[in-house]
Amino acid sequence: MPLLIENHKIERTSTTAEFFAKYPLLQENAEAFRAKALVNVDPKCLLYVQQREFAATTPADNSVSVIGSDDATTCHLVLVRHTGSGAACLAHCDGSSTWSEVPLIVKAVTTLSSQTKEGRLELHLVGGFDDESNTSHSLSLSLLAAFQKQKEDIHLVTCCITELNDILTEGIHRPVVYGIGVNVKTGEVFPASFPCRGPAEELRSARTFTGGQMADIYDSSKQQVKIGPCKWSPNRDIKFWLTQDDDTILKYLSTSPLAEPPHFVPHIKTTIQFLLDHPNPDSLFPKGQPQQFRRTEQGDWERVA
Repeated sequence: MPLLIENHKIERTSTTAEFFAKYPLLQENAEAFRAKALVNVDPKCLLYVQQREFAATTPADNSVSVIGSDDATTCHLVLVRHTGSGAACLAHCDGSSTWSEVPLIVKAVTTLSSQTKEGRLELHLVGGFDDESNTSHSLSLSLLAAFQKQKEDIHLVTCCITELNDILTEGIHRPVVYGIGVNVKTGEVFPASFPCRGPAEELRSARTFTGGQMADIYDSSKQQVKIGPCKWSPNRDIKFWLTQDDDTILKYLSTSPLAEPPHFVPHIKTTIQFLLDHPNPDSLFPKGQPQQFRRTEQGDWERVA
């Protein structure tokens, strides 16, 4: 079934500009979303999603109140939510495998909503900007096309992407909104930032840095984060990057060097150091089992023995 706006089937367009011109309601909704106050999310209620990860849960989850992700420049944050069950899935997509990722996101929500008779699937897209290489434009169009191919009716509610998420500051284009959260209890979607990106932040970043594909990081039935097992080959050559200046790292390791947040370079260096410290990932996953984490009474994630 088609992707819908106000119960009308969306028509395919060849550019994002043409798409936004055809559906002015999306421009109004994006403007309203950009105007929302930025929320600094408490880590004790948060399930954080990194690049090439997705996570889904329901309002019945006692360990998670907010699913969130940020640091999206050319990347897009994709949220699908079922209004009847309240089940929500948030993914951080970078265009690596959009056509295989979108069905995973939709299935995560429909599976958690299988016993619900009422409600509909709603889609919120946030991220990207008017970048020089048109990486954001390409990802926007790919995501819209992939959602149009799903068999379920999906209603596009928020579309704050690419041109609609762009601001020009001192001659430099940047995203207005870098991150979002969804309150899984109420369904509210909002711009967000996150002081904590755990658990296992370095391990998860290393998985993506070495080419890992989109991964489901949460088991809502057990209310546990699960990471891996991961595979990568030892590579001492990456030590080269630890000696490079910030501009060089940004130029070669970012899709949007002028738009990255200040912590991008330190994050890259920490990830590379983790890979150097753990050349054999098998040692991180005893007996080939994933690393699993559960929420403590204090609100922290602790590793399950």
